Amino acid sequence: MNSAFYLENMNIKNVAIIAHVDHGKTTLVDALLRQSNTHLGKDLVNTNQIMDSNDLERERGITIFSKNASVIYKDTKINIIDTPGHADFGGEVERVLSMADGALLLVDAKEGPMPQTRFVLKQALKMGLKIIVIVNKIDKKDARPSYVVNKTFDLFIEMGADVETAYFPVIYASGRDGKAGLTPDLSEMKDITPVFEEILKNIPDPKADPEKPLQMRVSTLGRDDYKGRIAIGVICNGKITDGQNIAHVNRNGEVKSCRITSIATFTGLEKEFVSSAKAGDIVAVSGIPDVTIGETIADIENPVALPLLDIEEPTVKMVFMINNSPFGGSEGEFKTSSQIKERLYKETETDVALSVIDNPNGSWTVSGRGELHLAILIERMRREGFEFQVSRPHVINKVLNGIKLTPFELIEIEVPDIFSGTVIEKMGERHAKMINMNSNEGITHLEFTIATKEFIGYRLEFVTDTKGLGIINSTFFDFLPDDGFQKARERGSLVAHETGETKLYGLVNVQDRGELFYGPAEKVYKGQVVGKNSREGDIRVNVCKEKQLSNMRSKGEGTSEHFNTPKTMSLDESLEYIDDNELVEVTPKNIRIRKIILDELEERRRLRNLL
Repeated sequence: MNSAFYLENMNIKNVAIIAHVDHGKTTLVDALLRQSNTHLGKDLVNTNQIMDSNDLERERGITIFSKNASVIYKDTKINIIDTPGHADFGGEVERVLSMADGALLLVDAKEGPMPQTRFVLKQALKMGLKIIVIVNKIDKKDARPSYVVNKTFDLFIEMGADVETAYFPVIYASGRDGKAGLTPDLSEMKDITPVFEEILKNIPDPKADPEKPLQMRVSTLGRDDYKGRIAIGVICNGKITDGQNIAHVNRNGEVKSCRITSIATFTGLEKEFVSSAKAGDIVAVSGIPDVTIGETIADIENPVALPLLDIEEPTVKMVFMINNSPFGGSEGEFKTSSQIKERLYKETETDVALSVIDNPNGSWTVSGRGELHLAILIERMRREGFEFQVSRPHVINKVLNGIKLTPFELIEIEVPDIFSGTVIEKMGERHAKMINMNSNEGITHLEFTIATKEFIGYRLEFVTDTKGLGIINSTFFDFLPDDGFQKARERGSLVAHETGETKLYGLVNVQDRGELFYGPAEKVYKGQVVGKNSREGDIRVNVCKEKQLSNMRSKGEGTSEHFNTPKTMSLDESLEYIDDNELVEVTPKNIRIRKIILDELEERRRLRNLL
């Protein structure tokens, strides 16, 4: 039987999978794909986290880019939408949920509902999606499934769910083992089949009519070097055919005529190009050059627009610039102004929450949804071979009715009781307002609202203060009146006095001044930040100093002195650390922190002129 004909006459179920970071969402999707006998490419047969196809996703353990897949079960095509699990990608979560008629809500069998579970669940309930709760990781030694189900029920009630929605179906699962069941007894589970059965039983069919004129809403964007911009979304009504003339209704209500040049549906993990697709299916179409998220592809003779999807406002901005450090141009493949500019603007074609503005001095102001959103972009560019510099992240304020508004975050924290006092004190210094606090089984749960500008830079401190045992999550709260506070960095930097190679003798001599970022035999340049001062203000230090030989002492004398292990700064830590007079230099091989003005005398002159 022709596969296209076979798929066209199937029932369709569109299901999103939503969960907090690291609750096993991607692992469960792996099990669904494998056990439905979905064809996997040879590169993926022995791979874990199939849906996390990006190296960065596998390393960070989070889903960054929403993806589509499908499985066939009992003559029903189940479209699976894997959604981002981090709050900085919350806008994308909302958009991909618009393609689904139901959702699998994963909660960890020990941790229960977490902050981002709350955020996504609220959106799913607002859209009226049918929710199936999957209590995952019941193979954990300290799993408490009954407690988790009760906490999830409380969350549904708190979110304003109606009676029918609040009495949700529950499946217990071990995604890692590829098993599921209607009871939390792992020994009675055989495979993942109960998940499929519950989807067929509880998830409604798409509310779509193939007899009506064509209407398709664009939920996500892709790009192909040959086909151009790819619009991905669900066909709400009608049917779409390859070569068909359609109407593109943009965000301003303007109607343009376009021609579809290709249609692809999702079969397994891959796109399958088809001649046509029916209402209810999720497709990727090309041929509409300037289409963007939230817009409508409609019938050429009866172009009726669907309600627009919102695109979230950016809250954080950074300045990108070419690398003009003494080591500039020596480590990257793409380092010119035109190459960096082209790459940034290319990203805006598929990421509508990102904006790029050209500055008169040749740099670019890049705005996004949060620190992580921009950090992911920087890391991806670095791995692609780009070399550039970025400034400290700054929040984006706005003025409404003459009042200056600044973005605020909702912070949810879990820490052992012994660290709660330190966390409360540090959040108080940042003028955070506590809205909830409770303690249970030695763990304190805290909720705060805090201005984003004051929260930037705290995550690094939090890990240190809680000895790595605390959990901190943030979601965008609202734009509120600016309180005028801005917490300054408490400690200065240790800055290299000269260009050269670090020597153990020089490092040992200055390590009592603070925490060093480099060990011996590392190349540094004058003005590069080589450590964190233990006090306020910057200090110029000579880490390249070598012990002078004399006829009284040998070269090896004194080298047995203890040298503390240096702190290797990651990209995220560097972005949180830098001050307004510093930059992060990003290359494929290194991440360095530097002063904007490298020369000490020139910097002093600048400060004197400011007074």
